[in-house]
Amino acid sequence: MSTGLELIGFFLGVGSWLLTGASLANDHWKTSSVAGSVIISSRSYQNLWRSCAEDSTGVSNCKDFESLLSLPGYIQGCRALMIIALLMGLISIIISVLGLKCTKIGSTTAEVKGKIALTGGILFILSGVCTLTAVSWYASRIVQEFYNPVYGMAKFELGAGLYMGWGAAALAILGGAMLCCSCKTGTSAVQRGQQVLNTSGNSFKTVGKAFQVTTS
Repeated sequence: MSTGLELIGFFLGVGSWLLTGASLANDHWKTSSVAGSVIISSRSYQNLWRSCAEDSTGVSNCKDFESLLSLPGYIQGCRALMIIALLMGLISIIISVLGLKCTKIGSTTAEVKGKIALTGGILFILSGVCTLTAVSWYASRIVQEFYNPVYGMAKFELGAGLYMGWGAAALAILGGAMLCCSCKTGTSAVQRGQQVLNTSGNSFKTVGKAFQVTTS
């Protein structure tokens, strides 16, 4: 059971890493709001890297954010968190592969593999927390600007990239938790096996001593 749980957690972690990358590359982190508009001739959308505008014919023009220092602090923070989440997810995938029970690398014992899998699971959870923090921070700013009555610039709504990020965070945390639980289950099974072996050994010793006393 622990092996199956471990594999499910690992594949969920890999899926979360791929979805995090897709979320970071998605252009629609926020899209222009059409609330109160009767006719709109263009639609704008942004992500952490660039701003785009699309006209009624479907032709879009994008412009990258040129100056890093001129960007708002929350965009810089979200960029850093998403990149950290991707790097941490990649490291956790590599570590988890080494800790899977179905992989054979050298003469690693089951206990050491369990600790390696536990480390990978913790890193998956931390990666999910970073992604969750980034997309939630970005979304909170969109909501604040939308409901701010004195905000004079264009208002935006939540885009598809944010929902992808929330899904990636959920998969990463769930997969990491499964890896941690499988490690605990596997360690308990090893300990039970050792206890059974010790008990059997003691029983054989007792029987041997009794046999020696009887024959003498």
